[in-house]
Amino acid sequence: MALSDELAREIEQLRRAELLRIAPQDHVGAMVACSNDYLGFAGSDVSRETLDLCAENTGAGASRLVSGNHAAILRLEAAICAWLEAPTALVFTSGYAANLGLLSALVGPDDLVVSDQYNHASIIDGCRLSKARVAVYPHLDVRAAAELVAQPARRKLLVSESYFSMEGTRAPLRELAALAQRSDAALIVDEAHAIGLFGPRGRGLAADVGVRPDATIGTLGKAVGCQGAFVAGSSELRQVLWNRARSFVFSTGLSPVLGALCQHRIAQVEAAVERRAHLRALCEEFRDRVQQHAIQLIGDPAGPIFPVRCGPAASALRASRRLLEAGYFVQAIRPPTVPRETSRLRIALRADMARADIAGLVSALRAALD
Repeated sequence: MALSDELAREIEQLRRAELLRIAPQDHVGAMVACSNDYLGFAGSDVSRETLDLCAENTGAGASRLVSGNHAAILRLEAAICAWLEAPTALVFTSGYAANLGLLSALVGPDDLVVSDQYNHASIIDGCRLSKARVAVYPHLDVRAAAELVAQPARRKLLVSESYFSMEGTRAPLRELAALAQRSDAALIVDEAHAIGLFGPRGRGLAADVGVRPDATIGTLGKAVGCQGAFVAGSSELRQVLWNRARSFVFSTGLSPVLGALCQHRIAQVEAAVERRAHLRALCEEFRDRVQQHAIQLIGDPAGPIFPVRCGPAASALRASRRLLEAGYFVQAIRPPTVPRETSRLRIALRADMARADIAGLVSALRAALD
């Protein structure tokens, strides 16, 4: 059978299971309520002064180890260090590349990674690529993590997101940090969905609770509203990643133009006190209204991510279509992104929404779920 025929059969199987993904094309004009642009910076205008700052090469031209180590990226890394009060930072082209490169560079077959059940796919894939022994603990269960991390290994990593992207829950970072210390494990925290939102000057949940991980992963394409990602930590960590993180070593560097724009956006995020306060108020408004309407959420959301339980994939798709008809775009989240029979609407609020938007969204959501 020709490859195209085999692929057509696989596509049809996905279609029948209601799991086929296609690029959304019919949401123009609808209010987007599932974006990771939490502070609303992605759609902000770029001033002439900012564009002048970006007047460098549009492309890096090569890997940073070759000739792509441009000054704009070094300035961006310095800005990240100043913001997070971290010794060093290394910029990657995406959050996926950062997690993949970090984990596969730090551990190997003689090592152990203890990972939260709901960690992001990039963490899962980084663990697989490393060939380390991986032990998965139930979501947020520090006691179970303690039993697993007690296993002997050359090097141990305790890995967790800080704010989980599909559950909207917070990791118990203080408890995890204490566990890592007494278990002689390194604490790795992915702050992708927390950077910009939580903590002093938007520095993330670890800073919010006074925890300093051995490595912090953050993205520049969510609350920062731009592109790229970084790993922050010790100078020794940066040097090892520079030499061993294959997703960094063998990739063309981030565009210098984007580097300059990211630096500008970080300054805006640090100063976005009113935006963060407004977003918190919107979250409280949304939470109160869904409770009044007895809309069932997954877990106990602790920020702007609100997963709404639908169950089967077909139910999530139907609710998503009904919301779109009412003028709200909320993508249905289905397996393999989430476990079977836990398909959901992942509503994400943004600081550029108004309180009136929340009332309309909740009303439309209730109707879509009926």
